[in-house]
Amino acid sequence: MRLLPIASLALLAACAALAQPAFEVASVKPSTDRDTIIGLFTYPGGRVVATKYTLRMLIHDAYNLQDQRIQGGPRWAGEDQYNLEAKPPKSSESSRWVPASFKTPPNPEMRQMLQTLLADRFHLKMHTETKKESVYALVVAKGGPKLKPPDTAKEPFVGLFQKRSPYDKSISHSVRGQNATMAQLAAYLGPSMGRPVLDQTGLKGNFDFEVEYAESASRAENAAQLLGAIQDQLKLRFETQPGSVDALVIDRAEKPSPN
Repeated sequence: MRLLPIASLALLAACAALAQPAFEVASVKPSTDRDTIIGLFTYPGGRVVATKYTLRMLIHDAYNLQDQRIQGGPRWAGEDQYNLEAKPPKSSESSRWVPASFKTPPNPEMRQMLQTLLADRFHLKMHTETKKESVYALVVAKGGPKLKPPDTAKEPFVGLFQKRSPYDKSISHSVRGQNATMAQLAAYLGPSMGRPVLDQTGLKGNFDFEVEYAESASRAENAAQLLGAIQDQLKLRFETQPGSVDALVIDRAEKPSPN
């Protein structure tokens, strides 16, 4: 998952309501008690399915933004949960897209289609604000890196998996990269680390990798576990640097009408 440059983010926010790619068919309905899975998934042909997703979560995927960069909006935007299913037109590039996994993030065209859907169904309007904030730089540690050449030509992918021990039932996390760039890894790590992560490794090309770390009780502890695991297992480390961050501020949002 690649973070958008500030200029591109501002342009997307300003043009969200203008003509751009749109899904051919889309359904948005309130979630029910029968829905148990939370997530946004992609399938061959560009089909997107989200379950128990809030508006803020949909904005996160539509604009490829870390959660802390989405601000404002009504309280229900982070509480009310919806199920979404959408399919692009056959004329689109996405109709011929085959994701590496159902956990693969939407491609750029599908993100634009999600933006159009949010503007249409939620009457979403936003503006961009820039503020100074510390960021993490992902760099190569001494003696590193420990990365493998990709053994597949599949769609680049970085995702989170869980492992449950058959002995004590404990749960560990695994961040896996398949044919992925360091920029994709850095962008993926941002939400877990609580601040933007910039790729300053200087490593070119694509890699396979896996980082395992124990599940912790809090987000801060999880971030610390992940930070240590990346340094120990991949020989990459984080440096805190001053920087500036763009945020999208929700100016208007309405609950979608029934399909």
